[in-house]
Amino acid sequence: MDKVTASSERPLGVLELLSEAAAARREIEREESALVRRARMEGFPWQAIADALGVTRQAVHKKHGKR
Repeated sequence: MDKVTASSERPLGVLELLSEAAAARREIEREESALVRRARMEGFPWQAIADALGVTRQAVHKKHGKR
């Protein structure tokens, strides 16, 4: 079943849905980065942040450590 726009004008095509998914992913990445910065400013160690994200300490440090 196709997703319909809020105004019910027409079904969204697969490319429009992909674009929306990409925009949502970028927003989640921004939110994650902000929360990691906040956690570090509040004194949380990399391991605690990694545990919360479900990744290794090395992965979270590589992604967020140089910012």
